[in-house]
Amino acid sequence: MSDYETIIARLLTLHPKRIDLSLDRIWRVLDALGHPERNVPPVIHVAGTNGKGSTIAFMRAMLEASGRSVHVYTSPHLVRFNERFRIAGTLVSDEALAGALTEAERANAAEPITVFEIETAAAFLLFSRNPADVLLLEVGLGGRLDATNVIEKPLASVITPVSMDHLEFLGDTIEKIAAEKAAILKRGVPGVIAPQSAAAMAVIEREARKVRAPLHSAGEHWNMHEEHGRLVYQDDDGLLDLPAPKLPGRHQFENAGVAIAALRAAGLKLPDAAFEAGIVKADWPARLQLLSNGALKSMTPPDSELWLDGGHNTDGGRAVAVALAGFEERVPRPLVLIVGMLATKDCEGYLRNFSGMARRVFAIPIPNQDKSLSAEAVSQAARNAGIPAERYGTIEDALAAVSRLGLDTPPRILIGGSLYLAGEVLAKNGTPPA
Repeated sequence: MSDYETIIARLLTLHPKRIDLSLDRIWRVLDALGHPERNVPPVIHVAGTNGKGSTIAFMRAMLEASGRSVHVYTSPHLVRFNERFRIAGTLVSDEALAGALTEAERANAAEPITVFEIETAAAFLLFSRNPADVLLLEVGLGGRLDATNVIEKPLASVITPVSMDHLEFLGDTIEKIAAEKAAILKRGVPGVIAPQSAAAMAVIEREARKVRAPLHSAGEHWNMHEEHGRLVYQDDDGLLDLPAPKLPGRHQFENAGVAIAALRAAGLKLPDAAFEAGIVKADWPARLQLLSNGALKSMTPPDSELWLDGGHNTDGGRAVAVALAGFEERVPRPLVLIVGMLATKDCEGYLRNFSGMARRVFAIPIPNQDKSLSAEAVSQAARNAGIPAERYGTIEDALAAVSRLGLDTPPRILIGGSLYLAGEVLAKNGTPPA
């Protein structure tokens, strides 16, 4: 176990709940540390249900293509905890991370606190001590009481599509969830809003009026559409005719559009060439990622495709299903799913997106997750969604079962349902994020 993993294990004993939304504890620690959050580079703050990480990946690639240096804070990680902290383009070292966590732990003085709060305090320490032009800061959960919501004057506040997820923490209606997300909006700071449902948009507009945050909303202040396989973006600053995003799927056109809108609203004058270069360089693992090599890929039938996606709610599943339908139009293949999900997610709602598309679901538990749905529960959800299902104990067993199907055409295999499962896949495959 590394030094930082030892610290995290120790911190887990300080608070009985894994998630407990509050700003009181993070403010106390930041005060003891001398408020490093006030000395970080200019921030773009990103909340939302789906698309946060991809939007940040596009912004990072575009900024770096313009010659800017960028810090990034995202969660959760897939394989290594270090993935959450990118310092001027490079994942934080074990030593630097352990040092920052130790300092934040000492400042906390053994008071009750969540790991995410200590981790966020450590992130602000790291970002305040290393120069960069921009900090891309992702909300951990919700927005209003998230530990990242201590930045008083970001360059821009971004809200990606809001949908039903984390109901036990954020509320059981789209309006309640949207209100939590919209609480990152700040007075006088541009709020960049992705396409939303009418109910979510009404709440976001109401909250923006309360704090006098000027909105830059999709369809009103900026527009993006796909035309002949290219991304066409337009706002008051002009039109961009760009290549298709490197990240696959129609939803990534939308995420790229949000990224462009955020960078422009933030006042970062990027040349057109930076948008063009960034859109084809952006990388975000486990978001409809094609695994072309590795230990698990070698177990698949010859000439098959192995895709990995961490989407874990109904809207996330819908975006992936639409993308796979597009793949099917271009290159038809039988689709089979290997699915593991947490018990807190709507497994049946996720799987209904693939009804009529998937030949079969191979249900598995998520390794090392006490909140994982059983393989039996996942397989029952698949049958309820109208998809034949089998259950297996491991990823390897499920892949072996795919090979025994005896399909005439090499299949298109999607492993999905959870970022935790995606992390296990990348680790077992030997292809962790870099």
